[in-house]
Amino acid sequence: MTVLPGGLRVCVESVPQYGRGLAAVALTVAAGGDDDPAGRHGTAHLVEHLMFPRSGREGSADPAGEGYAALVAGAGGVCNAETHRDHTVFHTTVPAELLPDALAWEAGRLLGFAPTEDVIRTETDVIGEEIRGAGDAGRYWESALGALYPGSRDSFGTAAELAGITAGEVGAFFRAHYTAPRMVLSVVGDVDPARVVAVVREVFAGVVRTAEETRAAEAPRTARETRAAEAPRTAEEARVAGAVRTAEETRAAEAPRTARETRAAEAPRAATEIRTAPLPAARPGVAVGHPLPDPVADRPAYLAQAVLAQVLGRSRLPALARSARDGHRLTSATVTCGYHGQWLASAAPDLTLAVLGRAPGTEVGAAVDIWRSVLRAVADGPLPEAEHRRAVNCLLVAWHRQADSLPTRAVALGRDALLLPGSAGPDALPAELRRTTPAEVAAAARALLEGPVTVTELAPQKGTVG
Repeated sequence: MTVLPGGLRVCVESVPQYGRGLAAVALTVAAGGDDDPAGRHGTAHLVEHLMFPRSGREGSADPAGEGYAALVAGAGGVCNAETHRDHTVFHTTVPAELLPDALAWEAGRLLGFAPTEDVIRTETDVIGEEIRGAGDAGRYWESALGALYPGSRDSFGTAAELAGITAGEVGAFFRAHYTAPRMVLSVVGDVDPARVVAVVREVFAGVVRTAEETRAAEAPRTARETRAAEAPRTAEEARVAGAVRTAEETRAAEAPRTARETRAAEAPRAATEIRTAPLPAARPGVAVGHPLPDPVADRPAYLAQAVLAQVLGRSRLPALARSARDGHRLTSATVTCGYHGQWLASAAPDLTLAVLGRAPGTEVGAAVDIWRSVLRAVADGPLPEAEHRRAVNCLLVAWHRQADSLPTRAVALGRDALLLPGSAGPDALPAELRRTTPAEVAAAARALLEGPVTVTELAPQKGTVG
C-alpha cells in the first residue's frame, strides 16, 4: 500500500499468473447508507448512480457525453458499482495496456462530478425501480439491524425521501464524503506496481488538490459571517444551506474512526428479544436476526459464525424442514451471514439472519423455538468432524471461485484497507477458515442463544396465498 499526499491510499497487486493481460480497478469510499442525511435515505446510493454521468461537458474527459460506462465499454472493459451500509465501491476491468486511461477516467469523474437536476430525477426514478424490484431479504435485514443498532439503514434508500433531493444536497454529500482520506484505490492484474503508483500520482493529483482546496475554502466561518452570508431567502435555499453546513460538520465529526471507537459507539441493544413490526411477505414466516462479532477485534469468533451459518443453512435446518421431526411446522429455511450472505463485506455492525417459512397454523413463537432448538443442538456439540469439514469446504470453494476474479480481488483489497485494518489480506483467509474448530462453532451457537435477538413476523398480504 502507498499513501499519497492528501491521504489517498493505493493498493496494487501484481498477479500476471491469472491476470491474463487484464487489470481491475476498485475505488472504495467510506460512504454508505448509514451516512445518508436525515430525511434523505438513499443519498449515498444516488451518488453512486451519478458517478456514471449520462452527459458530458466541454473540457471534460468525455465532452461528447458518452458517459463513464461507454468509455470503459469502448475500451473493451466492464464496470459496475455497489452501495453498502458503510461504503460504496466502484470496480472496472480493462485490458492492462489501457489501465492508465481507466485511471484517468476514474479521476475525471471525481473531478467532474456536477450532476444536473434532470439527471438526478432520472436516477432517482431508476433507484425507485431498484427498490421495488429488490428482494425481501433486504427489508428483513434492515428491520433487524435497525432494531439492534438504532440509526443503521440499508443501502437502497427510500423513494419518497429521494423524490425532492436537489443538486445542492447531492453536491454537499459528495464533497463531505468523497475525499482522499476516505478513499482507497486498489488495482489488481497484469500490472507493474511502481508504474501504477506513478500514474495514480499524476492523474489523481487534481483530486487530492481539490479536496485540500475545498477544506480550506469551506473552513467554518464566524457566527456573524455565517449568519450574514447564509441567511436563506427561500425554503430551497434553506435546505441547501443546511446541507452544506451538515457536510462541514460531517467532515469534522465523521472522519474514519478507529475500530475501537466504532465498537464502543455501535454496541447492540442489550435486550434479550426485540419484536419488530410485522413485514408483508408472500407466505407466512419469521425472520430472526443476531448481531455478528466484530470482524476486526473478534475475527476467529466472526469466522466461526460464518461456518455456523453454513451448517445451519445447508444441512441442519433444510433437513428439518423436509422431515416430520418438527411436525411439519417449517416449510423452508435460509441462513445468511452478512448482508445478502456477503460475509467480511462490511465492518461491524452486521448480522446473521435466519428466514423461516411457517406452515399453516404454526405461530411465530413456535417457529422461533424450533430455531433455538437447532442452535442448542449445535451449542451442545461439538459438531461431527465430517459436517464441520463440509461447511468449511463450502466457504473455501466460494472463496477460491472469487479469488480468480480480478475485480473481486480488487474490491477485497479496498475493503480490507478501508474497513478491516490489520487484515492479512484475502489470501490469508483460507488458512484462517481451516483453523476454525468444531468447539468454536459450538461457542458461536451459544453466543446466538445468549445474545440479543430480533424477531420479525412475516405476514401474507391480502390476496396472497399462504
